[in-house]
Amino acid sequence: MTAPWRILSLPPIGREVVRGMFEPLGDAAEVVFPQTGDRAGLLAALPSADIVIADFARGFVLDAEAVAAARRLSFVQMPAVGVDRLDLAALTAAGVPVANAAGFNARGVAEWVLGAALALCRNLAWGDRAVRAGGWPQTEMGGRNPRELHDQRVGVVGFGAIGQETARLFAALGCTVSYWTRRRRPGAAATYRELDDLMATSDILVVALPLTDGTRGLIGPERLALLPAGALLVNVARGGIAPDDAVLGALDSGRLAGAALDVFDREPLPPDHPLRSHEEVLLSPHTAGASVQSQLNLIAAVRDNVTAAVQGRDVQNIVNGVKPQVIRR
Repeated sequence: MTAPWRILSLPPIGREVVRGMFEPLGDAAEVVFPQTGDRAGLLAALPSADIVIADFARGFVLDAEAVAAARRLSFVQMPAVGVDRLDLAALTAAGVPVANAAGFNARGVAEWVLGAALALCRNLAWGDRAVRAGGWPQTEMGGRNPRELHDQRVGVVGFGAIGQETARLFAALGCTVSYWTRRRRPGAAATYRELDDLMATSDILVVALPLTDGTRGLIGPERLALLPAGALLVNVARGGIAPDDAVLGALDSGRLAGAALDVFDREPLPPDHPLRSHEEVLLSPHTAGASVQSQLNLIAAVRDNVTAAVQGRDVQNIVNGVKPQVIRR
């Protein structure tokens, strides 16, 4: 009798949720979890794992040391879009296919971007704080340059599933939408612009691309300085693409009139970080995609891909170029 596939599930997905996802596999799979919530617990659990459902919350990192410890590892499923918590080079060298959950939260993140842009355009968070503090800033609100969204030029940096859905929602409200990505998309429902041109022509800049060696610091001080005076920034990508210090500098100079940030260089954002007290910043704890619908999509994507691996079918959304048929070691 063939031994069951050993599926190691890392936090933060709840144990009962994971067990329920793979109950239909019966004796073909065994779901296990680290015995302790530290690095030692991860390294102890990896040698017997055939499949790993990775950690998207920055607790357990699959770096080169962890990959070397996972001698039986045949497949890694990231329950997120970003894979910056994995050593892709080490996994690729070991012949381990890595998949993400591309597109699971595209609508949820795009709606958050739209809501954040509306909040910035109309100073909603500032007005809320002022009224809660006992004020009635009716005149001041009118003096804070409120603007209607449809009249804004929107630039989207990154045109994957999230970028495309973001562009579609803004266009539906009458905005002029342009985009930049490393590979131009024929037939895109937005205008392609080179990155510096996009920066110079965007009243609202949306950052929605993965963090890689090539994108780290991509939207730094020099590029932020290209924005029209009084532009708005919405970042739902990863911290480090538009570094926090660069964003603060652009806010203080007036180049940026406001920013809505779901991601930061360091997470959690330190309690004394100046972004926490900046009047023109809307803050969010990396939860732009955390809708009920997106969580259901995520569970389905992870369940279906890991089930395909166990049953010998090709997996979807491979991100490291390894063949999508999972071969057990």
